Amino acid sequence: MEKNDKEAMGTNQKTVTTDHEPEINYRGWKAMPFIIGNETFEKLGAIGTLSNLLIYLTTVFHLKSITAATMINVFNGTTNFGTLLGAFLCDTYFGRYKTLGFATGLLAIQLTAAIPELHPHRCAAQGNTDCRGPTAGQMAFLLTGLGLIIVGAGGVRPCNLAFGADQFNPKTESGKRGINSFFNWYFFTFTFAQMVSLTLIVYIQSNVSRAIGLGIPAILMLIACAVYFVGSKIYVKVKATGSPLTSVAQVILVAIKKRQLKLLEQPWLSLFKYTPPKSINSKLPYTDQFKFLDKAAIMTPQDQINPDGSPADPWRLCSMQQVEEVKCLLRVLPIWASQIIYFVAIVQQQTYAVFQAVQSDRRLGNSNFKIPAATYVVFLMLSLTCFIPIYDRVIVPFLRRVRGKEGGITILQRIGIGMFLSVITMLVSAVVEEHRRTIALTQPTLGVAPRKGAISSMSASWLIPQFTLGGLTEAFASIGLVEFYYKQFPENMRSIAGSLFYCGLAGSSYFSSLLILIVHSATKGASTGNWLPEDLNKGRLDYFYYTIACLGVLNLGYFLLCARWYKYKGNEDSLELELEVNGEKSQSDKSFV
Repeated sequence: MEKNDKEAMGTNQKTVTTDHEPEINYRGWKAMPFIIGNETFEKLGAIGTLSNLLIYLTTVFHLKSITAATMINVFNGTTNFGTLLGAFLCDTYFGRYKTLGFATGLLAIQLTAAIPELHPHRCAAQGNTDCRGPTAGQMAFLLTGLGLIIVGAGGVRPCNLAFGADQFNPKTESGKRGINSFFNWYFFTFTFAQMVSLTLIVYIQSNVSRAIGLGIPAILMLIACAVYFVGSKIYVKVKATGSPLTSVAQVILVAIKKRQLKLLEQPWLSLFKYTPPKSINSKLPYTDQFKFLDKAAIMTPQDQINPDGSPADPWRLCSMQQVEEVKCLLRVLPIWASQIIYFVAIVQQQTYAVFQAVQSDRRLGNSNFKIPAATYVVFLMLSLTCFIPIYDRVIVPFLRRVRGKEGGITILQRIGIGMFLSVITMLVSAVVEEHRRTIALTQPTLGVAPRKGAISSMSASWLIPQFTLGGLTEAFASIGLVEFYYKQFPENMRSIAGSLFYCGLAGSSYFSSLLILIVHSATKGASTGNWLPEDLNKGRLDYFYYTIACLGVLNLGYFLLCARWYKYKGNEDSLELELEVNGEKSQSDKSFV
């Protein structure tokens, strides 16, 4: 930490605003123990991690594997789609502080394990091999608890990062460095908390008591709320400024109203120009994509202008700046669509890869201690966290010297590398599954997993390479996508930009569910047998993985076409993208050069 950063930690930064607005007292790092502390406890208590919930549904509620996997995908998809509504409500009505203070529904999930009447009886206690599933009332209570988690996550996920960054003064050098440092600490605590959840808490749930294992997260969530509200007096609380989607709607509707108009020959000179004096958005130059939207900024004799230069009726005339902001959103959407297929590979590492671990030898060395199946996902997280410093400190400086670019490679190139690695991840997963299944069918097994099948003598350590590759995939593609959305969206829509990443994850979860159902139905009566039965030894999970790999190849080709077409947002930060040989290539050609 540099000297200026240390000074910023010990002093308050005040910014005096005009128009009789109160001064903003930025506390910077003084607010971080409450915000980062809240984040740590909240993530430690987040029982919504897919692998934890997956084991919970199959062991406590006796759901079949395909039912549990589908339910997880739908739950995760709905949770991530909920962030779009949460971001909209946050920016339009409530602000980040009130949104983040909203309660979660984790306590309801804990009750399903703590109260016997709220979950089915244990199979072992009844001595039955045919386990009875949950009653309608038990399932209704479970779904209610999951619904409350969806509501809470919809408000927390798109606002957490932005609220922490709000505590630093973006107009000072120390404030800017503080923001960058906050992002590092945020992701460090996020990953640390998730790894603890996947090891210690999963162990307690699996080997001590599921009620205690679910009670601990509930207590931690309560602590997180207390820590958050203790620091409320020193937070910078940015007020809601109205819906940023109104401007988008205006451009689209006005363009439709004026669809009969002819396009101008020199639109960059002739289109109506106006920038609100308090706008936080960077000024955008004209681009020649989505030209039909240009008609929204064409002045007609019926259009009137106010004395300050603004349109008298914003639903009849829009500015070129508004049009270009909408173009930014439309250009991002094809890239976003490719995220849906890419992340299907990661979803499998959180669902079916856990089932692979269940039917593998999970003993630690020669001891009888078994590593919980859900804990193997921690290798994905370790891979990601270990690689990021190497990428930032070694790879990027090397590429910067070789290529002369500030980031070493462009954001789209980084995403493309991650998508390529996702294909390799699925190929490796398929090979390992084929090996596990062959050993289970040809060599002595290690017993029978409850409600599954014979446990292969193949060590579960063979699953580590696919989890490692999954972590590298996320280090390139997922982080690249978050950065891409943040930088390419207009500044007043960055909360929505954060939710767009989660909406992509939601699409992946829903698509994965659909894919599972299609494969399950199509292969149920096939000569090869059902690919996805309860007992993986009787199925062909490797074929399912190969199918996802093929889809990944097609998606990579689609992404490369979109990347060649894409034009980066034309602000001062992306001017370096204009520097090419002879200065003749367009931005769309440079994204993957």
